[in-house]
Amino acid sequence: MAFEDLLEDPVIQKYLHELVGPKGMPVAAAPPDGEVTDEELAETLDLELNDVRRALFILYENDLASYRRLRDEDSGWLTYLWTFEYENIPENLAEEMERLLDALENREEYERNHEFYLCEVCSIRFEFGEAMDFGFECPECGSPLEAMDNAMLVEAMERRIAELRDELNVDVEA
Repeated sequence: MAFEDLLEDPVIQKYLHELVGPKGMPVAAAPPDGEVTDEELAETLDLELNDVRRALFILYENDLASYRRLRDEDSGWLTYLWTFEYENIPENLAEEMERLLDALENREEYERNHEFYLCEVCSIRFEFGEAMDFGFECPECGSPLEAMDNAMLVEAMERRIAELRDELNVDVEA
């Protein structure tokens, strides 16, 4: 998939924005063909050099950019030539989705296996043991703690887990 096609996808735009932030987005959204220096990018995009470098290193840490170093024979200075490798984006997104699925499954199990109490004044939620320790009174305002039904939350998590499993083509473990 070409850079241009990838960058038109709103999911990929959001992913890149989450990685590099608003200051780094011009760098991520305008990958040049071939190698480019950080100084050239900063000048072309009219950005601060530090913002460009930060975005490049974030992209590098996420396997979306690579660099090669050249040493100037006269001055000894190093020049970094950057290449964008956006073909790794689909794999990175799949890994993010797998992490999300794992976290949601853990949270859903936690929600299903615990009993919660809520202070309706402060909107603070407590596990049963905590609520019992506080005598079923809110430690902030003294209001009584009410049993909380989290079935709708668990159902929403189950639906999202099923969607993610379907999207990732993951079978339910026995």
